[in-house]
Amino acid sequence: MLVSLRRVLSRPLTIIGLTCMAALLLFNEPTSMYYYLTLAQLIFVPVILEQLVLLKNWQKLIIVIGQLAVTMLYFTQQDFLILLCVLAYLLSTLVIASHGVNRFLRRGFTNTAEIMIDIGLIYIVMGGLWFLAFHLQLNTGFSPIITWLTAIHFHYSAFLLCITIGLIGRLHMTRYYKFCCAVIAAGPMLVAVGITFSRIVEIVSVSLYVLAIFSINFYVMKWRLPRVQSLFIRLAFITLCFTIIWSFLYAYSNLTGMIIVDIPDMLDFHGLLNCLGFGIAVVIAWSLYTPPSKHIDYSFPVSKIRGNFSPTNKPAHGLVDEMSSYINKEDIHVLIADFYERTTQFELKASVQWAPWFKPFAFVYQFISRKMGQLNLPFSSKMIMMDGEIWQVEPQNDGRDKPRVWQRSINGEPVFNAIYSQHNDATNTYMNIALPLPFSSMHGILQLSAKDQALYLTSDGQGDAGTYLSIGSYVFKLPLHEYFVIKEQKGILTATHDMKLFGMKFLHIDYTIEKTLKEAESN
Repeated sequence: MLVSLRRVLSRPLTIIGLTCMAALLLFNEPTSMYYYLTLAQLIFVPVILEQLVLLKNWQKLIIVIGQLAVTMLYFTQQDFLILLCVLAYLLSTLVIASHGVNRFLRRGFTNTAEIMIDIGLIYIVMGGLWFLAFHLQLNTGFSPIITWLTAIHFHYSAFLLCITIGLIGRLHMTRYYKFCCAVIAAGPMLVAVGITFSRIVEIVSVSLYVLAIFSINFYVMKWRLPRVQSLFIRLAFITLCFTIIWSFLYAYSNLTGMIIVDIPDMLDFHGLLNCLGFGIAVVIAWSLYTPPSKHIDYSFPVSKIRGNFSPTNKPAHGLVDEMSSYINKEDIHVLIADFYERTTQFELKASVQWAPWFKPFAFVYQFISRKMGQLNLPFSSKMIMMDGEIWQVEPQNDGRDKPRVWQRSINGEPVFNAIYSQHNDATNTYMNIALPLPFSSMHGILQLSAKDQALYLTSDGQGDAGTYLSIGSYVFKLPLHEYFVIKEQKGILTATHDMKLFGMKFLHIDYTIEKTLKEAESN
């Protein structure tokens, strides 16, 4: 741990930050109010950043320029130099936030701990904007002191706290901890909205924030953490529990008009303790040891096809060559295997039912989907015949094994163009389905299982299972899951297709699947 701390102290960004801070202490005497933010800008943020991401040389240079710009602001009153300095610092926050965006786009809505770190990195831009607003004396609707405190808020409560919660989540994670993460991630924005528009929103958001902080503190005291590091982490959260009560009392004062805590009190108590007891403690803690991420980068094959495309003129008979590649065929009804292997011999009828809460979005989206000819589901729940053709796709164009496209339409209007393939990992064979979109493609990686002769397919499974959006080199997991159940009933297949967004069902489709009359008669 001490080796790690020495490594942190020897980094150029840390040395420059400490040097700038020392220069300010020697040659300038700002009030403590200004020190709180300056410490974060010069030392806390750069140190934590380099514990999380690998910076390129040009990015380090921009951050150094930002550190020097923050220092220069104490020694100049020229408007033009002030403008250059605040823009330089804002640019450095954009560089930091770009890492949060990049990390998120390479992973998506998975791994709560990493999402919290991403959010913290992105939030720093808000701190940069409020810092700019203060120095340029922009009309934010608040007093200069509130503007400055808001900049502090986004450096500590947003950047440092969200990242700290994420790093703890790398070590331990529970369902309630995820709820606390959501509250803390939304907290800085909700509090800002409450201060701006509604005292009630402010008091409610601060109340939830207090609950989340105390809950995290309970977990931190309970969980096993590296010994020396645990002292600093626990000190940080004990400090937060005290200071967050001050925030609650300040919000209550604003709501009732009965002054219990005012701005000077917030600065003297809340600001000082957050800077010394929280900021310094978490920087030392994560400098001693930064837990590694548990996220494993996606390695499954992704279709290279984007937007409209033309398949070969070679027909394919089924969505798969052999169902035995995915599952023991004896575990499912023979008609289900027959459908997947000889899909063109079957006809489909579908009834689409949108969830009431999603219907406004579905109504608007249909105007877009008609132009794309993709994901173009009807708004009506009437049972409708779906026509379909299956064509082979050139593997070198798609990039996956034996791709074939299932083109479905309703009354000649395209509904789906889904390119089917498969891939394996150590334990499963997945159905790898790509839906080409403009400049991107959506992938449904489905895990198959069987029960009582029925077939179950879901993106809400283990391993690679999931719904992804591929844009350029990014593969982004979406908060979207689909569930298929296919059963045989009296010689006819029935299927249900349910889709959920953030765990809320928004789409249900009922299918009846029958062999065409010609095929049925020949059998």
